[in-house]
Amino acid sequence: MTKTLVIAEKPSVAQDIVRALTPVAGKFDKHEDYFENDRYVVTSAVGHLVEIQAPEQFDVKRGKWSFAHLPVIPPYFDLKPVDKTKTRLNAVVKQAKRKDVTALINACDAGREGELIFRLIEQYAGGAKPDGKGFGKPVKRLWLQSMTPQAIRDGFDALRSEQQMAGLASAARSRSEADWLVGINGTRAMTAFNSRDGGFFLTTVGRVQTPTLSLVVEREEKIRKFVSRDYWEIHATFGAQAGEYPAKWFDPKWKKGEDAEAKADRVWSAAEAQAIANAVRGKQATVTEESKPTTQASPLLFDLTSLQREANGKFGFSAKTTLALAQSLYERHKALTYPRTDSRALPEDYLPVAKQTFEMLADSGMRHLAPHALTALNNNYIRPSKRIFDNSKVSDHFAIIPTTQAPSGLSEAEQKLYDLVVRRFMAVFFPSAEYTVTTRISTVAPHNFKTEGKVLVKPGWLAIYGKEAADEVEGGKDGDKGQNLVPVKPGEMVNTLAVDPKGLKTKPPARYSEATLLGAMESAGKQIDDEELRSAMQEKGLGTPATRAAIIEGLLTEKYMLREGREIIPTAKAFQLMTLLRGLEVEELCRAELTGEWEYKLSQMEKGQLSREAFMQEIAAMTERMVKKAKEYDRDTIPGDYATLASPCPNCGGVVKENYRRYACVGKPGNAGEGGCGFSFGKSPAGRTFETAEAEQLLRDRKIGPLEGFRSKAGWPFTSEIVIKYDDEAHNYKLEFDFGDDKKGEESGEIVEFEDASLGACPICGSEVHEHGSNYVCSKAVPTAAQPTPSCTFKSGKIILQQPVEREQMTKLLETGKTDLLDKFVSMRTRRNFKAHLAWDKDAGKVNFEFAPSKFPPRKPAAAGAAAKTVAAKASKTSAAAKKAPAKKAAAKSTAAKAPRKAAAGKAPSAALAAVIGSEPVARPEAVKKMWEYIKAHNLQDPKDKRTIVADDKLRAVFGKDSAGMFELAGILGNHLG
Repeated sequence: MTKTLVIAEKPSVAQDIVRALTPVAGKFDKHEDYFENDRYVVTSAVGHLVEIQAPEQFDVKRGKWSFAHLPVIPPYFDLKPVDKTKTRLNAVVKQAKRKDVTALINACDAGREGELIFRLIEQYAGGAKPDGKGFGKPVKRLWLQSMTPQAIRDGFDALRSEQQMAGLASAARSRSEADWLVGINGTRAMTAFNSRDGGFFLTTVGRVQTPTLSLVVEREEKIRKFVSRDYWEIHATFGAQAGEYPAKWFDPKWKKGEDAEAKADRVWSAAEAQAIANAVRGKQATVTEESKPTTQASPLLFDLTSLQREANGKFGFSAKTTLALAQSLYERHKALTYPRTDSRALPEDYLPVAKQTFEMLADSGMRHLAPHALTALNNNYIRPSKRIFDNSKVSDHFAIIPTTQAPSGLSEAEQKLYDLVVRRFMAVFFPSAEYTVTTRISTVAPHNFKTEGKVLVKPGWLAIYGKEAADEVEGGKDGDKGQNLVPVKPGEMVNTLAVDPKGLKTKPPARYSEATLLGAMESAGKQIDDEELRSAMQEKGLGTPATRAAIIEGLLTEKYMLREGREIIPTAKAFQLMTLLRGLEVEELCRAELTGEWEYKLSQMEKGQLSREAFMQEIAAMTERMVKKAKEYDRDTIPGDYATLASPCPNCGGVVKENYRRYACVGKPGNAGEGGCGFSFGKSPAGRTFETAEAEQLLRDRKIGPLEGFRSKAGWPFTSEIVIKYDDEAHNYKLEFDFGDDKKGEESGEIVEFEDASLGACPICGSEVHEHGSNYVCSKAVPTAAQPTPSCTFKSGKIILQQPVEREQMTKLLETGKTDLLDKFVSMRTRRNFKAHLAWDKDAGKVNFEFAPSKFPPRKPAAAGAAAKTVAAKASKTSAAAKKAPAKKAAAKSTAAKAPRKAAAGKAPSAALAAVIGSEPVARPEAVKKMWEYIKAHNLQDPKDKRTIVADDKLRAVFGKDSAGMFELAGILGNHLG
């Protein structure tokens, strides 16, 4: 019998499809990587299993950071499996190539990325060439926007053809390849340009990351150039028969003009403000008043970006943290729907599911949420609404809402995020909040004072958030808004009791927080003037909800931005990149218009109105132009807004000014610009760009550091002090790295005088430990006046693998034997972050790493009774199946089912494996168990991904590589047994 293979994007979707098909297609049997019945085989990817790369003959690896081999524009792209999911890829391809599978259904997510995931798997199966025939079997497309069982079954009844999906497939490939061309060529070209003077200065650019960085840099430029202005507001208090009320002067004739800081309630001189106050003080005022009812609907359901913004504003969670928590609530706890969505609506057939969710919440025992869910059910709030249920506003996925499963065992952070989603979900079904808004004008001719009152009449959805939130929404922060106003009788004259001119200053625009930056990325298209481009980007912005957190984290990792509290601040490296792109006249890389233009053309391609070839030719031409601009730029510096340092040149006392590449002496004060003495130092030694304040400190103190973030020519990170020293040969000062090799003092006999307080007792000899250079050292480990000849060896770095070790931590190590758990170590081999304690290793006589115990203890073996039940159940199934077969075969199968399974015979391990588990013959399950005991004992699980084993020397001989996934172990060990 022939079967159809269904390939979903994620395992959870595959399970939903199986549940939906079971009533109409029969029961499925579950296997390790797939489900199967008489008609279908259902399997899934886990996101992207394959990524594009240039064929080796077109992408030179050696010397790739020079202009020699740029631009790289291959005629086609090869594919390579994503390392972490290669096993899954092989499993999917294996099912597709089965002889009994004669047709396929692409059930990946309904959108461009889902289409790309399937197409790349198909191309990989056909030999990875663009003309590869893929699976060589007919393919249909399942297009789902709702995951209810009926919607899935309807989707199977209306499968789309290959021809219908051709435009989307072309757009998906084109977007992926265009991103590669711009990112790879742009990064290599800018890195080559910045590394021209020697060293290695990695300068990454990308279609999304660089415009995002540009938003932050432009905001910072406005802040730096901002000049504060004085202004005045005139605040008054009026007395009516019923009591007092506040008011603020305003000009009713004011109209918005070019001055962005001008407002109706501001005056720009103290004299004018005082004159207004003097004119009305002690006088009576007439009152006019207008009251009207108004309503406020709840905010829409969350998509990922709005959830990240809300969680950042309320709890300070980073976008990355929010995504991780939402993913855990989706995958592990099954408490939220799929989080990586850009939709804020639900499918139109989802009303019954919404009601079931309210029923779960009402019966969940969550006291802070259940009463509101019960209110909604009792009052029939869960009704059809285009604001909530709208297929036209559902893209690949619908809005983030709670599932019908009540969660348990949530962490504090998970609970906060879950509550945030649940409250928003309930709020959209509740009635609008109702207010009475009163605007009162008190006039002492010719001056007018305004008072606004906003009184909550019916809380509606605000009841879910409590009084504090209601007050926040209701009143705002101004003193003349939100209060209950004392009544004024018709025709009543009120007295001006007090008038106070308040002097204030205009403020620069606020720096971006992660919440506001996510909002700016989401709405980047609104800053574009061209109507067609703005329309194309209306739902896209910069990046997608799933990638925006990673874009921000990438910019932070590359030191283009820093987090200070909740503010995001661009670094000198970011300003340098923007100066470079502007100077090279490749500013399209900085602008959201590039994304808008691409989105517009890709949407044309999806509709069949633009060919893939024409689009890719345009991208290639743009890439060539970008590289050419960088390669052919021949001026000494790049125009920009550069700083002048306050500290003088150490060589001649002249003025030191910044240019694109260096800080250089330009001559004596008064004669600056006539030529300096030749003193200069690079702005970005070893790929790390000095902040202006750091350059100032270096010039003033002749040293700075130790500083992190330097990279060797091979790309390895390192930490060092920087010093400015006199060079006898050059007869000038120059910059040098100082790695704090304290043996220099020992060899020269230079006496060390400690100026800091002791941190504690040396663990070797008991003497005092102090700071010295870039290390913490025993006072007897360096020459001192008390002991010119060192007698101790204790020394530990102040920065270890990029982790700063503060004085308090070293004090703790000396007192207790180890530091707190530190989380900023970076492996020199894998370049990944890891956590560890620093601890005194008495046997080794030095400070070593101590890793925290694993949170994932080994599984307990199943109880004998449970194992017996399992065997019995399997025997029963086998016996039942045998009855359907001819008598002889049934008898044979029944006998086989009853017969006890033979224990697996032991096999001799290879020499490499024997070095790990011993040389005794062993069955593969026992070998795997022993291997895990070794891995646990030596802390070889990757701290960031416990499913990955990082090989030491012994395991490297077994694995044949530096790391392996936990699911690979059995296969690897099989090759080493027998």
